[in-house]
Amino acid sequence: MSSLRLPYQTLSPEAYRGFGLAKQALDNSPLGKPLVELVYLRVSQINGCAFCLEMHAAALRADGMPQAKLDALAGWRVSAHFGERERLALAWTEALVDVARSHAPDDVFLPLKAVFSDAEISDLSFAVALMSAFNRLAIGMRQ
Repeated sequence: MSSLRLPYQTLSPEAYRGFGLAKQALDNSPLGKPLVELVYLRVSQINGCAFCLEMHAAALRADGMPQAKLDALAGWRVSAHFGERERLALAWTEALVDVARSHAPDDVFLPLKAVFSDAEISDLSFAVALMSAFNRLAIGMRQ
């Protein structure tokens, strides 16, 4: 791995602190930390952020998520390890990560309303956006 290009955490401390505050809020979301961490891990898989992949997989394992479920995350659509809430959240995650192609379609958004509150959908969207931003920083700065 390359060395860190720029110490973005110290060069932009207020912006970085803001990301940290957003992460704290999402850690306390009614979505529950396991689902939020699962979303973070999926975003990081899609974006190819090795630093974040290791961090979120370790956090999920430490919180008791079975290794078999982590191993199946990239294939969640055909895996029996994921429940309805997780499947809907992961579909929305993928739509938002690839928003330039997907345009966050109604057929992915509307089913969320059956199992998530509006506040949970908002938190889920923030989680995807936040992790996408963290991935871009980590990848771009070679963390």
